[in-house]
Amino acid sequence: MMLTCIAVDDEPLALRLIANFIEQTPFLQLVGSYSSAAAALRGLQQQTTAVDVLFLDIQMPDLNGLELARVLDKGPGTDKPRVVFTTAFNQYALEGYKVDALDYLLKPFDYAEFRRVADKALAYANATRPTAAEPALLPQEDYLYLKVEYQLVRVDFRDILYIEGLKDYVKVYRQSEARPLLSLSSLKSLEERLPARQFMRIHRSFIIALNQVKSVSRSTVQIGSATIPVSDRHREAFDQFLSRWK
Repeated sequence: MMLTCIAVDDEPLALRLIANFIEQTPFLQLVGSYSSAAAALRGLQQQTTAVDVLFLDIQMPDLNGLELARVLDKGPGTDKPRVVFTTAFNQYALEGYKVDALDYLLKPFDYAEFRRVADKALAYANATRPTAAEPALLPQEDYLYLKVEYQLVRVDFRDILYIEGLKDYVKVYRQSEARPLLSLSSLKSLEERLPARQFMRIHRSFIIALNQVKSVSRSTVQIGSATIPVSDRHREAFDQFLSRWK
């Protein structure tokens, strides 16, 4: 698999270094090199094919790297480049997490560090991009991948107990682990990726695995040691589920 890349940095030497590293990597293809975020945005808008990875400096005049990442994150379409920030400052980790950055390269970095991130980008693409031989993340699969602390974690459907939504994050509670997984995702987007025959939204903040339900009442569900409320909005669908228990 070949990944298309764009490099953005207002320092000519840093931009040339990233471009050289991309050209040294067999599965990366450089399709654009820009000295400002504004020029990169125009270039991305003019691209006729999707860009897979954006190597992006943060501190730049006018539009900075974080602002560009936010613009892209809010833009239309699903074929958005994964961002790798290249920066001399490490205080942007939280902001980078909010825009779903794939990783960081802290300046100065060498090719070994660059290759580690490139390999990570390739692994992500292989896990999420559909191919003719093995479609990824289709409904008939029995697992999904979640972004957890700059890595992809495979979660089997049969391992899920329930999922709790917390604003921009979700907590996934599993049988196999005592601690839940925390992932930057909305409950709605996760609901769309889960098979309806196995999972049900019973509250604005909760999705449950139906085969994990131990007991039910009119207004709650018991899963393991957790008691989960059923909201009025989801009561009709829940009542239909209850009717199958009778």
